[in-house]
Amino acid sequence: MRLPNFWEHMPQRKLSFAVLMICILAARSAASQQISAPEPEAGSIVGTVTDIRSDPIPEATVVLEGSGAGDTRSVTANDNGFFSFSGVKPGIPYHVTASAKGFAVWVSPPITITAGQYLEMTRITLNLAVAMTTVTAAVDQVEIATQQVEIAEKQRVLGIIPNFYVSYDQNPVPLTTKLKFKLATHVMVDPVTILGTGFVAALDQAGDTPDYGQGWDAYGKRFGANYANGLTDIFIGGAILPSLLHQDPRYFYKGTGTNKSRVIYALLNPFRCRGDNGQWQPNYSSLGGYLASGAISNAYYPESDRGVGRVFSTFGVDVGANIANSLIQEFLLKKLTPSAKNRN
Repeated sequence: MRLPNFWEHMPQRKLSFAVLMICILAARSAASQQISAPEPEAGSIVGTVTDIRSDPIPEATVVLEGSGAGDTRSVTANDNGFFSFSGVKPGIPYHVTASAKGFAVWVSPPITITAGQYLEMTRITLNLAVAMTTVTAAVDQVEIATQQVEIAEKQRVLGIIPNFYVSYDQNPVPLTTKLKFKLATHVMVDPVTILGTGFVAALDQAGDTPDYGQGWDAYGKRFGANYANGLTDIFIGGAILPSLLHQDPRYFYKGTGTNKSRVIYALLNPFRCRGDNGQWQPNYSSLGGYLASGAISNAYYPESDRGVGRVFSTFGVDVGANIANSLIQEFLLKKLTPSAKNRN
């Protein structure tokens, strides 16, 4: 009987052991390579949140939202409207959402960055918010109207001449009584208004009208009369009567349609206006302001320049000037007002 020889199987056992060790080492090497493989370099996303005037919106909330649950985070923009996200994973689609009080929410299209990319976002522009509930509608409208007036107060033809009484907003909200008086006051205290009054007074001095005579004393009276005319006109026709009658004293730029329709729209401006209810109404405010201003001027004009005829001649001049201004507003002044060129 032949006894089993242990050493006969040794080469086979050695071979099996060697194969096993090779498999273990290969698996460890693969795992080591997998662990040590560097991840793609993260990138950054930065930008600036602005309003429709291109002014920065401080403390706007900016949210970076990815597809995964852990890929969402938010930051608060600084005083210059600037925000920054670092450590952004490449190859993942993100959305950037910007919001601020009084503004509509802005959402970006999908954004995917590459490894190590520094992406600077542009045109993050927040529009004024539109009230969505009746509970907050009144408060929201006051805020929107205030912002609209602040925008209007920056409108200057050629960057110099006030152009405050025109609205380029597609969805304007009515002005409060306070805002109507604020707008009128801003016009009358503007340095350009005062300089313009002085220029008109000089023309009147040259034409010797009204009948104040000549000399610096007469020039001062003409300056005072012209300023008083503008003051009574704009406060009565642009603030007092619009507040009492719930009418809006602004010109609402049309900008669309045929030239004929725009001309008709401008020609009707002295005779109709937008009510605070959004409906078109007879323009009692402007027409009443012209008559009242002409009547009050009898108190400070020389006796030879007083009377009913003077009142109605002044009224006619004011209506004609309103028509001319409306036509110029509709077809020219927007192009010459830098802050309004890119607004609808």
